[in-house]
Amino acid sequence: MLKRPILILAAFCFLLSGCATSSPERSAKAFTVAQEAGLQKEMVKAAPFVLTAYARLSAPGKPIHIYIEGDGYAWVTRNRVSGDPTPRQPMVLSLAAEDPAPNVVYLARPCQYTPQEQNPKCEEFYWTGGRFSEEVVRSMDEAVSYFIGKTGAPGADLIGYSGGAAVAVLVAVRRTDILSFRTIAGNLNPELVNRYHEVSPLDGSLDPMDAADKVASIPQLHFIGGDDELIPLETVSSFLKKMGDERCFRMKTISDASHENGWMEAWPELLREPVVCRKEAV
Repeated sequence: MLKRPILILAAFCFLLSGCATSSPERSAKAFTVAQEAGLQKEMVKAAPFVLTAYARLSAPGKPIHIYIEGDGYAWVTRNRVSGDPTPRQPMVLSLAAEDPAPNVVYLARPCQYTPQEQNPKCEEFYWTGGRFSEEVVRSMDEAVSYFIGKTGAPGADLIGYSGGAAVAVLVAVRRTDILSFRTIAGNLNPELVNRYHEVSPLDGSLDPMDAADKVASIPQLHFIGGDDELIPLETVSSFLKKMGDERCFRMKTISDASHENGWMEAWPELLREPVVCRKEAV
């Protein structure tokens, strides 16, 4: 008798597409991946959200690798919004779990993994048109500050997947302690990507392209999937063109990788790729 009201509420939230409901199955899968790698779950208050993070912090005063999740399961179909943007597979968390760095943090995006009762500000705007809104970027920036302050790190190396790449750029541009950033299948030009897929623009979001020239001095490495049908190559090349100065920019295509597959197998080797600035542009 007690189950019926819960089911009705869940269905009501789904139909409205205004309530974020956290999937226990997806959260449990992520928890298992993290636990096996020694990553501890932590809920981070970063106004106006509570963010889910997993961290392994074993070297105070050393830099941190901070992984930023993609857009997750934002849409069921191109016309139907998901009621829960939590990723169906914890691929980015699995990449963080494989990272041998002493300080590693995985940051879920707002409304992912965190139960609705802990995140009353969550609504579909923040995983659709406002996925890169000021509120979202500010909260992620606060979380980066939290972990840097917690460890006394001199700075952070950001790793952003898909839409998380846009967030990484938008966070980096407002800080002075970002040592480098890597992107994986990164959406660095949302307007171009949306035109490519013939979908509506992101009303209410900040544009990482506006920050391109301002992050030109940060060492960066952009990984592109050779079989990626969601993020075209022009997404990254247009970001470079807007940046202007390519001394700190490098791009590498992973021939067998699609948008979601092929990254786990390649990641240990890709992590060893140098992320540095050259003295002269090539």
